[in-house]
Amino acid sequence: MKYILLSIFILSSFFANAFQNVDSLTYSLQRNKINGMLQARSSKFGQFDNSLSERTGIFGFKTKKDMQRSMDILTQIIKTDNDILRETKTLLDYKTYQQEQVATQGKDYEYKNLAYMKTINKLQVENDRLVKDNLEFKKSKKFFQIVSYALGLAIISFALFVFRKISPKKS
Repeated sequence: MKYILLSIFILSSFFANAFQNVDSLTYSLQRNKINGMLQARSSKFGQFDNSLSERTGIFGFKTKKDMQRSMDILTQIIKTDNDILRETKTLLDYKTYQQEQVATQGKDYEYKNLAYMKTINKLQVENDRLVKDNLEFKKSKKFFQIVSYALGLAIISFALFVFRKISPKKS
């Protein structure tokens, strides 16, 4: 019985690890996505720096187009920042979910382990009771066997005694 419970526990741990690997993969993919977005933001910021230093106007002045290009790049940076914040929130929500899931699994495993221990203790008590009952049965069986042999011997002795008393004496 202990081996069956142990094998069930091992299999449940195996499946839990398989699901945890999927969760880790999803978390890793989300982190990679955010890192890619951060790199894109960094390159856009470099473009913004370059656009600030560009002066295509007469006598080296900035034109409206230069300023508009800088503002467009800055708008793209802001959109990227918003996307990064949204994805970071998703990542944090996912991390919170994972922590809650780990806590829940811990409670489940603790509950299952307690249930297994209670079952094992119950089975051990039942086994001890059955062993005790079996010993008592064997003792009572021996007693009844001895009584049966003694009674059989007494009946045979009585029958012989009666047979000798009833049968004519040959003297």
